Amino acid sequence: MAEVAPSPNAFDLEVETLIVGGGACGMVAALAAHEAGQEVLVVEADPVPQGSTALSAGLIPAAGTSFQRAAGMEDDPARFATDIQKKAKNENDPALVQALAEGSAPAIDWLAARFDLPFSVVTDFDYPGHSRRRMHGLPSRAGRELIDRLRATVEAQEIMVICERRATVLHHRGRRITGVTLTRPDGGTETVGCAKLILACNGFGGNRAMVTEHMPDIDSAVWFGHDGNRGEAVDWGTALGAATRHLSAYQGHGNVAHPHGILITWAVIGEGGVQVNRVGRRFWNEAQGYSEAARAVLAQPGGVAFSIFDARIAGIARQFEDFRSAEAQGAVKTADTLDGLAEALGLPADALAETIAAIPPEGEDAFGRAWSGQRLEAPFCGVRVTGALFHTQGGLETDGTGRVIGTDGAPFPNLFAAGGAACGVSGSGDSGYLSGNGLLAAVVLGRAAGMAEV
Repeated sequence: MAEVAPSPNAFDLEVETLIVGGGACGMVAALAAHEAGQEVLVVEADPVPQGSTALSAGLIPAAGTSFQRAAGMEDDPARFATDIQKKAKNENDPALVQALAEGSAPAIDWLAARFDLPFSVVTDFDYPGHSRRRMHGLPSRAGRELIDRLRATVEAQEIMVICERRATVLHHRGRRITGVTLTRPDGGTETVGCAKLILACNGFGGNRAMVTEHMPDIDSAVWFGHDGNRGEAVDWGTALGAATRHLSAYQGHGNVAHPHGILITWAVIGEGGVQVNRVGRRFWNEAQGYSEAARAVLAQPGGVAFSIFDARIAGIARQFEDFRSAEAQGAVKTADTLDGLAEALGLPADALAETIAAIPPEGEDAFGRAWSGQRLEAPFCGVRVTGALFHTQGGLETDGTGRVIGTDGAPFPNLFAAGGAACGVSGSGDSGYLSGNGLLAAVVLGRAAGMAEV
């Protein structure tokens, strides 16, 4: 249970910058604060820092990076900001959108140049909502590699990280945060005082009561995020008088292999694949994106669907470690004919054949999806999928430096939030989610919060 309490007379330990949460956001914040000359401590509830990023593809959208320029791609923050607002139906704070768009390339280039993280830009397929190819990732295209690299970098910088300590009480003196109480696995506690607190801890997707309250339309989805996402940051902020924003916003994913529980890259759809239900029929415009797919898939009989693609598309998807794992575990079925694929997936062969034949070579189909000549060809591939809740997108309201804003509009002097703790730029529901923006906000706001002076 997250609590707030007045500052004690003394703390067991005091540091300059205390970061709650050791995921990508927390570790980026730690690197930035350390580089700014601050004494830093990261506290993490898990035995090893990982967070929700370890469950993702670890891709970060950024506009105008050195990697894009090297690949001959023209992009800029203004175009990126326009894409974000278009997808979110202009529901976002323009200043925050601008801060993220302008901070994206410097953050990626800083991590690469300063800490030797081997980013590259994805050049062989488009992500929904992005007008340019701006997704950046490490070689495996897996979030676990990003987390492992950041953790190794934090260790190399000799930044203090204490694991298996869950922050349970946030201490304050008026609007100024003074420290936290940490609870150990044995139930014992210890207190840490700080001059600056960065909440990089969590959203609330793992708290089913909060999910039901704020986003009932996704309540039946498989929880695919990190179980530590229990909503403490929102509880602390609310108790202190902090403003919250877009608590109904979430990143869903309608392409999780079932029952294997493996994330299947949306490239299998974006590059020409489709989704069908148990009777072999398409049921929506898949071009809307994978977050929107969560609700569309859950609305089908049994809450499942089948992603249908071909060997060409599988070759593109294979750059992702998760997809290779799904193949190795038998989640991805392959057949030389559509009849054979239908048998492997348990679908009616005639209906599946009619569905694929109905895809037009050019122009829009009956669902409003545009096609440009690429047809599915043998060998054919398919995977049974379900809809999942990956993480929440709403949270504490912040400015472009991650500083938490009160309900009175004034910032807290030394309280920052980023990552799952802070409101992102997805609008008020799932329809505004733009691929990678959750990690973008974690990295950019985490860096800004780490560098900020109090």
